[in-house]
Amino acid sequence: MKRPAVTIIPFEKEYTECFAKLNLEWLETYFVVEDYDRKVLENPQKYILDEGGHIFFALVGGQVAGTVALIDRGDEGFELSKMAVTKEFQGLRIGQKLMYACIHFAGQQSFRRLFLDSNTILTPAINLYRKVGFREIPVPGSTPYARCNIRMELLV
Repeated sequence: MKRPAVTIIPFEKEYTECFAKLNLEWLETYFVVEDYDRKVLENPQKYILDEGGHIFFALVGGQVAGTVALIDRGDEGFELSKMAVTKEFQGLRIGQKLMYACIHFAGQQSFRRLFLDSNTILTPAINLYRKVGFREIPVPGSTPYARCNIRMELLV
């Protein structure tokens, strides 16, 4: 069976609601939606894009199947965050394609470092991060996520 084509595109305003919906879907499945999540998801323009960050979408047949953000954290680098793939499209390696698109973009932009905060119960995600070259580092007290028990980084 042939896999459907996946296209990765930069942020388009028409998909703002999809960004929030996809992220709320996975957060509500595994965790509690935290105040910080709600703030960012309700206004990604203000909290990600206007601050120098980037959002990407994975489209399958014109439908949003996944999303990811790169949040500018100043001297810390860019946080790879808010990666989500809707249940309907899981198993198509969309998360991997989004991850590679972010790494490629970071290299083109001469970003020095990507990092992410996650939780070890998300075994497939942690395995993906390791597969593409992220390595575990200590979790700082400054993480905005109560659910975070692992921080990983990739030097670009």
